Amino acid sequence: MRDALGVGLAVGAYGVGFGAAAVAAGLSVLQACALSLLMFTGASQFALVGVLGAGGGVLAAVAGATLLGSRNALYAVRLADLLRLSGLRRVAAAHLTIDESTALATGAPAGLQGVGFWAGGLSVFGFWNLATLLGALGAGAVDTSALGLDAAVGAAFLALLAPQVRDRTGLQVAVGGAALAALAVPLAPAGVPVLVAGLAAVVAVALHRGDA
Repeated sequence: MRDALGVGLAVGAYGVGFGAAAVAAGLSVLQACALSLLMFTGASQFALVGVLGAGGGVLAAVAGATLLGSRNALYAVRLADLLRLSGLRRVAAAHLTIDESTALATGAPAGLQGVGFWAGGLSVFGFWNLATLLGALGAGAVDTSALGLDAAVGAAFLALLAPQVRDRTGLQVAVGGAALAALAVPLAPAGVPVLVAGLAAVVAVALHRGDA
């Protein structure tokens, strides 16, 4: 429980940046809060408002957010066998399946995996949504352009993704994705470079299999 609260507070703090960035990108306070309540996956949320704030279309924004959020489906495969839920509890668990809740569940001692999952998921959910509201209200009360909140999306996005680089393959994906995105920025509409960056995962997997 202590670990869950600590993770929730630490991750939830990024919600302030999301709320402010969402309002700076043109969303209302209600829209920013709705995204955190209904989408609830930080990297995808930042990707969505980043594309919209840069003038990209809705389809490109949704496609980029979906690509990043698809990793949660892989977590669900592992958690389905670990937690063995059914009915409404399974539906609720699907919404709380994120990096942090998965890590707490899989790292918990035998018999406490469910406690780790629910405590972690609910902790992050609560702090993230509260912080989103505070950030959105604060952004509406100040001159966000003067504070440079246009850079908040990129900064928070990197902070959320950096912990995922744990090995050589992850580093290849990160560097390759950044290079592909940088090449695509002057050539493609806003939102498309994020999708192009996803091709780096394909290249990294091919190289990994070649080494094997």
